[in-house]
Amino acid sequence: MPILPSHRPRRNRKSEVIRNMVQETNLAVQDFIYPVFLIEGQNQQIEIHSMPGIYRHSADRLIDEIGQCVELGIKAFAPFPGINDALKDRLARESANPEGLYLKTITDIKRQFPDVVLMTDVAMDPYSSDGHDGVVDPESGEILNDASLEVLGQMALAQARAGADIIGPSDMMDGRVAWIREVLDSNAFTNVSIMSYTAKYASAFYGPFRDALDSAPKKGDKKTYQMNPANRREALRELALDEQEGADMVMIKPALSYLDVIREVRDHTQLPVTAYNVSGEYAMIKAAAQNGWLDGERTMMEVLLSIKRAGADAILTYFAKEAAAVLRRG
Repeated sequence: MPILPSHRPRRNRKSEVIRNMVQETNLAVQDFIYPVFLIEGQNQQIEIHSMPGIYRHSADRLIDEIGQCVELGIKAFAPFPGINDALKDRLARESANPEGLYLKTITDIKRQFPDVVLMTDVAMDPYSSDGHDGVVDPESGEILNDASLEVLGQMALAQARAGADIIGPSDMMDGRVAWIREVLDSNAFTNVSIMSYTAKYASAFYGPFRDALDSAPKKGDKKTYQMNPANRREALRELALDEQEGADMVMIKPALSYLDVIREVRDHTQLPVTAYNVSGEYAMIKAAAQNGWLDGERTMMEVLLSIKRAGADAILTYFAKEAAAVLRRG
């Protein structure tokens, strides 16, 4: 008589009720931060070709979109602006214009939806004539770290004044969290949070996002400030610095190809950990689903669950609206 196993893990899988009862990781709509795209104009809603189902919205249509999302239970948003090229310069001055597209829309959203949370983007590339996240030396082409901090600080301050709840420095300049924290605190914005892009990798998965906002660098690339995809331990160094400098939350970007980094960071901090399920990750799933190669809905939910399981407390994802509808269905 063969010796049969006394431990049978399948007992905990034998019915849906039991599987749900012992499920270790759960997704909820409050886990999501929805990135949205803002453009000039009125009554504009233009689908992004490389991101099916995602649109560039004029301010009035973005207000409508946020209203629909709130009805689904989504309460956190990360707006990104598409700025007219005529307003761009090498020092990103438009980023601090209170009457500009981005800041005025932030104020309008908070006026109409005071309970939603807005996480704003601090980086020069949407406003820079060079398309980089920092100041570019016109002669050498070098990204000038310390000169960039002054611009980023003023950008963060302008966003706080407009009503931002969370400042999201995505630029990866050294020392920017401490600089921004000092600027905010010295101007009585001590309650405005900083969600640092702690480990933002120089990834190929950002392509559709740059298409959406026409924000690619005019020359060179971002490898001198964004992280090398080969490095994991370096993320812990960035984490330690962000903690010392006063970050309230930390982020890993991208998410799906960096689940090991999410787990590594989760295991080394008590701060909330977020992850950005980026445009290229979204586009791959959408393309495969449109071709009938994957079940799009199941794959979407599995990907989001894997990011949460890896250790993310919150997920920035273009799937937020669809996933919220699935979760509502139960």
